[in-house]
Amino acid sequence: MTGFARHEGELDPWRWAWEIRSVNNKGLDVRLRLPPSLDGLEQPSRSLIAKKFKRGSISANLRLDRASAGGAIAINREALDQVLALQAELSGKVDPAPPRLEGLLTIRGVVEVAEEEADDAVHKALQAAVAVSLEEALGALATSRDEEGGRLAAILGPQIDDIDKLIADAQGTAEAQPARLKRKVADQVALLIDANPPLSEERMAQELAVLATRADVREETDRLVAHVAAARDLLAAPEPVGRRLDFLCQEFNREANTLCSKAADLELTNVGLALKAAIEQFREQVQNVE
Repeated sequence: MTGFARHEGELDPWRWAWEIRSVNNKGLDVRLRLPPSLDGLEQPSRSLIAKKFKRGSISANLRLDRASAGGAIAINREALDQVLALQAELSGKVDPAPPRLEGLLTIRGVVEVAEEEADDAVHKALQAAVAVSLEEALGALATSRDEEGGRLAAILGPQIDDIDKLIADAQGTAEAQPARLKRKVADQVALLIDANPPLSEERMAQELAVLATRADVREETDRLVAHVAAARDLLAAPEPVGRRLDFLCQEFNREANTLCSKAADLELTNVGLALKAAIEQFREQVQNVE
């Protein structure tokens, strides 16, 4: 399911902001970007996200800034020497004018600020505050995903209604199958009687029984009706149901395929194909459900 949340916090002299994005995914895939000073939060953060969400590709990025740096400014001599060496190497290819001091100081890595390291108590307080801020951000993300879920429910409900209607059409069409089956059986009996060598009465009865059984789709339509009821119950449930709906779609497809294979006429075959198309549309939307 898709969603976005942002939450800011501060603990003097730090300020931070969590940005969390969620997009559709069959399972749960968590990606974290944390500043090196807070890499100890990675595992607790992953656990917290996994506790709150079951599906989705979730990216959580933390930006941390220090309002007042207490460290001293230093020149990275090694980086500066590399820049000067490169300038000398390229002097025959580019303008050989010597670099100006202000230009050198703006090159990334030449000037460094050695920040004061926070003591353990301060660092733990910072980690705790950032962790609380993550919980707030995840709560906002859950709200965003709930809103997305409401929009999906408005799509899935009518799709289930369409499936239910097609099942009713299949039941109505199947009721006309006995007459068609009777004609088919008569033709089959004629072929069996003319077989060379002729089939025994026992074998003929077995063949006709198999034919009659294969043409009976009541078991499939009954199970499809039960699956529709189960889908409606799941859509009304408050807990995450995405994986169960995904499994239910597989069962829908299984019964629809069997119904098509048993169809004794083109009319029932067409209803079965329309049913399979409706189930596939439902399955595609279910992939977005938590």
